[in-house]
Amino acid sequence: MSRTKVLVVDDDDEVRQTLSEQLRMQGFEVSEAADGLSAWTEIRQNAPEAVLLDLAMPRLGGLETLKAIRAFDPSIVTIVITGLSDLDMHRRALELGAVAVLQKPVGGAQLAQLLGRPPGLPAAPARVLVVDDEASVRGTLQEVHASRGFEVATAPNGDLAMRAIARRAPDVVLLDVVMPGLSGVEILQAIRTIAPRAKVIMVSGEATPAQGMRALALGAFDFVVKPVDTAYLLRSIDIAVGMKQMESR
Repeated sequence: MSRTKVLVVDDDDEVRQTLSEQLRMQGFEVSEAADGLSAWTEIRQNAPEAVLLDLAMPRLGGLETLKAIRAFDPSIVTIVITGLSDLDMHRRALELGAVAVLQKPVGGAQLAQLLGRPPGLPAAPARVLVVDDEASVRGTLQEVHASRGFEVATAPNGDLAMRAIARRAPDVVLLDVVMPGLSGVEILQAIRTIAPRAKVIMVSGEATPAQGMRALALGAFDFVVKPVDTAYLLRSIDIAVGMKQMESR
């Protein structure tokens, strides 16, 4: 059986070599590139099935390289790995077709799980928990996600959300940032303790860039600002569900 070919692209020699060695130990066939132009040459010559891509690089940056990859062969699974906490850049990478944006440091075992197969909806319905103090928002999100085949539960506050998570951990949590009682950030920290594999997407109408970066640093999967771009939110949820499913294999 042939091994999956993975290209690791990072201008930091130590990071690139460490990731490459970890993936080789997991059974992948690995090649390396130190910048976007070298990566593009490697992709055209050797056609990897997956690319691990840093964003901040010389000679063709990560986003430009991602665009080129998607135009050349959209079947290539591209995972962005970055030390940047720029929400707009993370969002742009997902919009351009990255299947995930991971914050450094990232371990080889986690990457091996993600590279097992491209993300997609699992055969069993994914479990989504919507946490928002506005009943109209909860109802709308429940209807939208139930119509897409998800198993959806709702909670109007942090206390009831934590009880629901303790009973049965969801795959994805859509979590409002500003609520009475426990704040969204406090709930996020609690979720990371009791259900660390759940993917938490924070949703806020009053967020600053600093709040978004803090949420990501605390383990949020994504941070979405109201009014919500529905197409973007649905894509983010699909990616989160796919990643959760692969991690559970």
